[in-house]
Amino acid sequence: MKKMKITIVTVNLNGNRFLAQAIDSVLRQDYPELEHIIIDGGSTDGSLATIEQAAGRDQRISWTSGSDQGIADAMNKGISLASGDVVGFLHSDDCYPTADVITSVVAGFEGSPGAIWLTGGIDFINAQGYCFRSFPVRTYNYNRLLRSNQLFHPATFVRTDILRQNQFDPNLKLAMDYDLWLRIGSLSAPVLLDRSLACFRVHSGSCSIHYSDAALVEEYAIRRHYLRAMGQVAFPHYLACLVKRVLNRAFVHGLLKAGSLERRSCPR
Repeated sequence: MKKMKITIVTVNLNGNRFLAQAIDSVLRQDYPELEHIIIDGGSTDGSLATIEQAAGRDQRISWTSGSDQGIADAMNKGISLASGDVVGFLHSDDCYPTADVITSVVAGFEGSPGAIWLTGGIDFINAQGYCFRSFPVRTYNYNRLLRSNQLFHPATFVRTDILRQNQFDPNLKLAMDYDLWLRIGSLSAPVLLDRSLACFRVHSGSCSIHYSDAALVEEYAIRRHYLRAMGQVAFPHYLACLVKRVLNRAFVHGLLKAGSLERRSCPR
């Protein structure tokens, strides 16, 4: 039987500070049928040298660099280049916690014939790589997903053919993953792996941290669109969004304190 091939897509723009660690965490996976596609947005911080050196050492890496229309567009470029059966997304400041992550992902798909996507838990690490908080995979149902983006992007893997039919919306800037999960989630529930599949790095340049409030606003706009299409009332979700934004400020403050971070703007 032909082995399943996995494609990891990494989007990067001036993320050289952690890029080598992200690449290394992919290349040290113990699963052999693996490719790593790096989509660079035209970095000027030394990222290209890091990518070229890594690609020179390992033929599993392919890459491209040039302007794009944002993160969603860059990830769609990666999808179009993927030759694997399943795609996962690992941004340049994140990494995989152990060498058997992809092996466990493949086992999860093989243990659930017909599955189109899979998700797991995540570890939060600081700039030095220290894990200071872990989140287990969350119980899934579609109504719950409509209420909140309960999936972790770098810990979620999707069949390539499904992604090519349901790409990221380039008009979205922060919550494009949530929009995609809602579309794919309407097709089937994901396989749930009860283990950490990725490390999300909390640091001073993280878009996910510094623009989390704006992401909640965009999430609500996405949620409202789907609710209205389903004939459901959106107003209770608007109130919930207001509460989440208040709670999120305290959550982000705690993360910033835990990671001993300074506040800076995002590079992308």
